[in-house]
This record gives sequence, C-alpha cells and structure tokens, in this order.
Amino acid sequence: MPFATAACVALDGAVGHLIDVQADVSAGQPTVVVVGRADALLREGVDRVRMAVVNSDLRWPASKRCTVLFSPADLRKSGTHFDLAMAVSLLAADGQLEHPWLQGTAFVGELTLAGGLRPALGVLPMALAAAAAGIRRIYVPEPQAGEAAMVPGLEVVGVRSLGQAVAALSGEPPPAAPPVAAASGLRLVTWRGEERLDDLDLADLRGMEEEKYAVEVAAAGGHPVQLSGPKGCGKTSLAERIPTILPDLTAEESLELTALHSLAGVLDPGAGMVVRPPFAAPHHDASKASVIGGGSGRVHPGELSRAHGGVLFMDEFPLFRSDVIEALRQPLENGDITIARREESVTLPAGAILVLASNPCPCGNWTHSARANRCTCAETVRRAYRARMSGPIVDRIDIVRHVRPPSPASHDPFRAPDTSAVVRLRVAAARQRQRERFDGRPWRLNAHIPSPRLKDTWPLPPAAQRLIDAEMLTGRLSARGAVRVHRLAWTVADLRAVRTGREVEPDVAEVHTALRLRSGQDLDLAMFRVDPGAEGVA
Repeated sequence: MPFATAACVALDGAVGHLIDVQADVSAGQPTVVVVGRADALLREGVDRVRMAVVNSDLRWPASKRCTVLFSPADLRKSGTHFDLAMAVSLLAADGQLEHPWLQGTAFVGELTLAGGLRPALGVLPMALAAAAAGIRRIYVPEPQAGEAAMVPGLEVVGVRSLGQAVAALSGEPPPAAPPVAAASGLRLVTWRGEERLDDLDLADLRGMEEEKYAVEVAAAGGHPVQLSGPKGCGKTSLAERIPTILPDLTAEESLELTALHSLAGVLDPGAGMVVRPPFAAPHHDASKASVIGGGSGRVHPGELSRAHGGVLFMDEFPLFRSDVIEALRQPLENGDITIARREESVTLPAGAILVLASNPCPCGNWTHSARANRCTCAETVRRAYRARMSGPIVDRIDIVRHVRPPSPASHDPFRAPDTSAVVRLRVAAARQRQRERFDGRPWRLNAHIPSPRLKDTWPLPPAAQRLIDAEMLTGRLSARGAVRVHRLAWTVADLRAVRTGREVEPDVAEVHTALRLRSGQDLDLAMFRVDPGAEGVA
C-alpha cells in the first residue's frame, strides 16, 4: 500500500500536540506536495529529506508523486524536527519499511544532507506530549536520548542518522555514523543560576531580622517581594539567598521546569532533571522578549519562565523598560504569561517568586534623615524615578520591605542567626501544610489561591476581617490588596504553626503581621520567634 503514517510532535509553547505525518507515494507526475499548514521552515525540509535519503544509500521515489500531510491540518506546524518523521513515512509508503514498525512510535530530529541527525529544541516537552498521547517509543538524536528518557514509561531510541533509524526499525545492525553535532542554536549548558550562589547562606547576613522573616514568608507562600533602600544596604545579598531557603522541587515541578529549559535550549541532558529552584537576575536593559518570552520565529521562554518555581530577581527595577514592567501584570496575577501573535497564542508557566529591588533615587543615596542624606538628585528626578513603579504593579506586590543598612545595634551577638538549611526546613514544612490543605486542587501555594475560593473556603474570623475592612475604608488597601493580605495571613499562620508545633489558623495577630508586611511597616519580632519549649521546627 503506497501510504504510511509516522508520528511527530508540534509544540505550542510548552504544550505538545501529536502530529501524524502521513505520506502517500503513487503514480503520477514526479513531485513532492506538502499540505497541512506547514510553515516555510518545514517545507524546506523536503530538500533535506530527499538528499538525506539518497546519501543514506536508500531509494528516493523520484519517479512518483509524493504527498505529505501533517495532520491535524488546521494546526500550525513549524520547525526542522519533523524531518526524521517525514523521511520514515515516505520510506514506509514506498515499501522500504514495514508499516507495523511505525505503530506507537514517534520520530524527532532534523536531518543533514548527509543523512545525519541534529538536535532539536524541546525534546522533553515533545516526549511528554507523545507519552500522554499513547506513544510507547520515540526516536531522537543520540545526545538527547537521556533527556527524553526522563519521561516515565517511554522507550527511547537514540540514533545518529537516518540510516541507523531505518536499521533499528528493521531489526538490522546499525551502520556506522559520526556523532551528532550540536545545533548552532542549541546551548547545551546548565542553567541554574551562577555557581557562586551555591556557597551563599542566609546566616551570612548579620541583623536584618525583619527582612529575613519577610523573605521566609515569601518563600513559604510564593509571594512577590519589593525591596527598597539605599545602595549597599543588602537588597541584592538578601535576594540572592532566597533560593537557598527554597526546598527541592517536587517530581511534577522538576519535570515541568526541565521541559521549559529544554524548550529554551539551556538544558544539559547529561545533568539530568532540574531539582533545585533556579535563580535569574536579568540586567535592567534586557528586552521584553528576553525577560517575558517571545523572539523571532517560534516563541522561546524568557527569564520569567525559565525561573519558574524559583526566583526572578529584577534589580534596579525602575530602570527596566516600561513595556517589561507593565508586562509583569499577568504573571503577578495568574502565575503564567500569554504571548499572542497574529497566528498563534502561547501560554507559558511563570510561577517564579518575583523579587523587585530599587533605590530611593537614581544615585541611591537618598534617606529620610537630613543629616545622613547625601543625595545629589533633583526632586523632579527622584519623582520621575519613583513614578516608574506603576500603581497596578505595586498593587500586585504582596510584601514590601524598606531595607536599612545594617548596624551593630541591629545584631544580637548572643543569638546565632538561622542558617539557610534551618529556614529551608520551615519553608518546606509550611509548603507541605499548603499541599495538604489544597489537595485535589490545581494550585499549590497560598499566593495562587483564586480570590472567590479563598473567601468561601478559607475565610478569616470576623475580628480579623474587620482589620482588613478598616484599611479598605481608609483607602490604604484596594480590593486586590485585601485579597493579598488574606493570602499572606495564611502563610504567616502556616509558618507560625511550623515554629510552634501547634495548629494555627489566621486570626487578628496574623492579619496584623500581614498588613505590616504589605505596607512596609516595622514588624513585631516576637510574632515570628520560636516560643520557649515549642515543639515545631526551630
């Protein structure tokens, strides 16, 4: 029968769709017709496939009419990774391969003119989509076999060339082939933040008790944070240590983040799955595409998505471009980012803890104290600088801290500071409480609870709710801010339960602390210190 089908996967952002690459080789005018909404890059693959077949000592059906359909036909397909599936389906339709060998099998890889394979971006999300669609076996370029093997229950065959793929399908010894060379657009590097961050510890910072508690709350509940203060006060040092207090990613989170890194081309397959929360700190001159995502051609995840499950630190936030600043509204609200174009709309996960840092003025020297104020900026310049923190963005920030330079008086020499390992245990325990509370629901952290469900399922006691209502009546708290304070109060309660070893739900004290965390006011340190004789995590 002059007809055969081989499976491949089309990516729509981080979501894969199984594609049937159907080939028909029949009598007629010799030509190759490609249908099924294939873009120009994919159509060019016909010439690559033809020469790869010929140079692999296989027979190209030059005297016949070849029709290749990418089904479903209404779904846009793009990329060079369809080459291997196209070649296999044409060879099978021409009778050079048996049809049963293609059942339950997907093929991913770009072909060279010599018949070799080149790596493709996004092999892991493709393998995930293939397995979800019932595919049992997948052929990929040899260096990416380990990446595809991260998907449970999927048989992975790594090959170097079209000839090796055909031999494996036919049960014959594979021919010799040179190693697969990395594609020019594929950066096989480990993307987990700078190596120097591995040696940082929260105990390195003396004093700063309120700021440390604020980032502990942010880490426990996934809340965005704004740090402001004069230059050299410790904002960057504090932000860089937040990943050290985050627990390892769960298996589901790890697979999701590793797939995003695969799609972005920053995954080292030899390093295995990403298990530690990432840290990203883009420069303030970075473009919208590099921070949010996008780029020419296929949509690529930006720093925001590559830091999913970790920390995105935006230092000198007011100096970022206005389009970058305003684009943060959706991820701050929903935990994802949608990039819409004329022919496609891609939604990518963006669940990083956003940490914004800013100076009080461009020179970074302004303080409230007239005696210590060394600011050289004009008042109009200071106002313009602060105005770049737009109201809608500020209203979406849960925790605000005005960081003050450390002083000897702010450090208790008789009390050893908590290490990152100790704080990480508390954060992990608080997150476990949230997972148990949200069991069976699509969200995992307090910061992600939808507003209607929060009020209906986990309401505050009347006395605690009156505190929030009073702030709203005075205009100091918006409706969105009231919801965020409610979420914060639950995280404060979770951490207090972990510290004390007792069951705690948010009440007046927790809401009071949440209001102060959001407004930037000083905290009552006794609220978050461990009670004498407490049985919780110290």
